[in-house]
Amino acid sequence: MASPSPILKSLAIVAILGTGFIHFVEAREAFTETTYKGLLFVANGVGALVVANGIYRNQRGLGWLLGLLVAGGALLAYIASRTVGLPGLAAEPDAWFEPMGVASLVCEGLFIVLFAVTQTRRTDRKEKRT
Repeated sequence: MASPSPILKSLAIVAILGTGFIHFVEAREAFTETTYKGLLFVANGVGALVVANGIYRNQRGLGWLLGLLVAGGALLAYIASRTVGLPGLAAEPDAWFEPMGVASLVCEGLFIVLFAVTQTRRTDRKEKRT
């Protein structure tokens, strides 16, 4: 399997590190809401570091696939926290446009788009071989 272009890889690494950094920064506040939310924020940050390293080293599982879980999970949790709430936490419908949340959504969304691009290119290469 060919590696994605260096530009695509670099953008993905920046996007996932942005997601992780934001979650690390916000972890302290998340711990004041519930312990599990703080732990999830820390796990997101650690996961982002593993993903960035995996993408850099062309490791599909520890890179792109784990990155989809980290970014996609954070994005889904953000939506849930604003709509139905999280376990032990009421929904926050007025918090959709919190600056750090929006910045994280941009990073997560960018990573997911880049993941989709890599999958499309991978599928296209497979079809050309057959």
